[in-house]
Parts: sequence; C-alpha cells; structure tokens
Amino acid sequence: MAGHCVALWGTPRVDIEELRTFVEVADAGGVTAAALRLGVSKSIVSRRLARLEADLGAQLLARTTRGAALTEAGAIFRDHAAKICAEIDIARETILPAGDLRGRLRIAAPLSFGPTHFAPIIAALAQRHPQLQVHASYTDRFVDLIAEGFDCAIRVGHLADSSLLARRVGWTSAKYVATPDYIGRHGSPETPEEFATHEVVMQGTETWLAVDGDRIIPLRPQGRFKADNAVALVAAALAGVGVAGIPEALIADHLASGALVTVMARYPPPDLGIYVIRPPGQHPERKIRVLTEMLIECFGQAGEDATGARAAR
Repeated sequence: MAGHCVALWGTPRVDIEELRTFVEVADAGGVTAAALRLGVSKSIVSRRLARLEADLGAQLLARTTRGAALTEAGAIFRDHAAKICAEIDIARETILPAGDLRGRLRIAAPLSFGPTHFAPIIAALAQRHPQLQVHASYTDRFVDLIAEGFDCAIRVGHLADSSLLARRVGWTSAKYVATPDYIGRHGSPETPEEFATHEVVMQGTETWLAVDGDRIIPLRPQGRFKADNAVALVAAALAGVGVAGIPEALIADHLASGALVTVMARYPPPDLGIYVIRPPGQHPERKIRVLTEMLIECFGQAGEDATGARAAR
C-alpha cells in the first residue's frame, strides 16, 4: 500500500483511496450514495472511513438516520483531502504513457438519445483504454453533476446560463411533426399563431423555438400529454395525441414511412447543440478531453469552449 499513501501533518500514512472515499461521502451526504458513485460496496466504504478516522485520531463524520454529516474537523479536512486527491490525479496523468487513461470516468447522458448515439462512443473509449473505469448513467432527468459526483455530461439542446462549462461537439436537427390522422382531424399548424391553438405532446412547461429567417420566435406549447422521455413522446405523436418537436434522428424511419409528417415547415425548430458539460475548473481532465475529441470526431463539429452554460436535454 506504500505507493498509495500520503503523509498529512505528521500523522501516520493515509491511503489515498480512504481520502477519496471520505470526499465522496462528504459530497454525497451518505455512505450509500458514495458507494454508488465509487462502484464499491457500502461495507468497503465504511471500513475505509473507519481506518481514516483511526489514522487521524479524529471523527470526520457524524452518522445519522439520513446519512452522514461532516463534523467541524471533517469540514476542515474535506477541502484538504479533495485538493490532495486532485493533485494525485494530475500527477498520475503526467506519468502515464502517451495516450493512456486510467482512473474512473462518470458520465451522464440522455436516455432518449444516449443509448443509440453516444453509447457506442463511450464503449469505444473503454475499449481503447483498458485501465479506465467507465460508469455511464442514462437518464432524461436533469443531473446535478456536482452534487451527484459526475465528471461530465453529454447533453442535447439549447444552452441556458449556469456555472457549468460546456464544449459543443456537434449539432443535430429537429422537426415539428404530427400524424396524417391528427392533421386530418385538426389541420396542420403552419404559423406560430396557428400553432398556439394545437394540442402538443411535451416534456413539461418548456418553451419551444421556431426559426423565421434571422429571428427566433418563442412558442408556448399547451398539451395534456407530458413525458420526461423523447421516445415516449414519439409514441404519443404516433398515436395522434398531438404535435411533437423531436430530434430528427429519433423519427427518421417514421418520416420515411409517412407515419409522421412535418408541420410548421416554414418555421422549423433551430438545430440542437450536442455538448459535453463539466463542473467549473481551470482545465478539463485528460479523460474528459479524450471523450470530447471522440465525440467531435463522430459528430464533426469542433465547437468553442463556453462558460456559464447549461444544456437542455
């Protein structure tokens, strides 16, 4: 274990995995959540914490029925421990053979688009770098990268202000569509004014956008069918429930077969950006840079770095 230990303030040597585990528990607010982040059992997390506290001779966490809370000593120690872990990660990167990646990469990706479009790239990353542990989570809910311990996220949509950092890696197009049966019953909305009278299938209370030359027109959709997954919205559109705004890649077969047809052709939705999102920091870790480069290679758009950005799903 000597190669994994550091000396802190004259204390006995402390295992780096114990430090990393403590930081994860502190940030996640409990052993269970930290174990999930780390990909180990709760008993391993508990043993690492016990050894760390024994080595330091101080209680860092107060166990509660809801999880774990930092003690005064733990709150002070957490920032020092996080800095040490970050420095060791950087040091490890500098001595790896050129191109090699190791450690763990936690990625959040959309459920609607991710398994078909991003999963093959993430799998290729793992295949090329056998020392890298890749943990991918596919969900259409908005993931808090910092609170949930993700290194980065791949998101599709339009950016809104936030403290996160974004790198555009490509674009995908979207269309407003409906079934011929729906159009036969309700007519085809072809202007923003007509759109306002139509039933839509939607994710929540989001604003839709329409392109009119150089202008972007906000649309305020109204609908009784809502789902947090674009595949479910495609199913609702196919059932004739209402108009849908869907990435074209998810409906290409239905457009080709005529099951869905384009509406609002003169006022289409703007293209959707594909972004790699990460928490604030001076430089992205090399494993995030490599993933970003692979996505750019696939989607063909080397976008500029952007600060203060949060992508919609």
